[in-house]
Amino acid sequence: MAEQGFSGKRTAEIVDITYRQLDYWARTNLVKPSLAQATGSGSRRQYSYRDLLELKVIKSLLDSGIRLEQVRKVFTYMREQLGEDVASANLVIDGSNSVLVNTGEELIDLLQNGQGVLNVLPLAGVKDEVDARIVSLYPEIAEKVITQRAVAAN
Repeated sequence: MAEQGFSGKRTAEIVDITYRQLDYWARTNLVKPSLAQATGSGSRRQYSYRDLLELKVIKSLLDSGIRLEQVRKVFTYMREQLGEDVASANLVIDGSNSVLVNTGEELIDLLQNGQGVLNVLPLAGVKDEVDARIVSLYPEIAEKVITQRAVAAN
């Protein structure tokens, strides 16, 4: 069974970002579409479900007040440490410092400056948010996507 792909327009709608943001993030290699890159005039990007999760995590980080430059650093580190499971961690934000929490005992300092109010950003809910947006915006493909996710998890 081929993985369900999402066009740039659908991806932007599901993740709740603008198409312009999505295009910029793809062109600057923050998140490249894993199913099909845009290769010229008339070609279209195709994003995977995993891409949607990564994009939603990035949006959550930006919404929590982290600057895009810092999001790039945080996200690069999270990808290296967590691989495909970036949506399962908790991120603790202290002003411009970010600490990735893999387990209750493990704290990994990601960025080195600033002070502020401590904020915990749970990323585990990202999958539920993305699934809910797919169901509400594209019910005709929702069952296929959720079934593929369940098969991939086993």
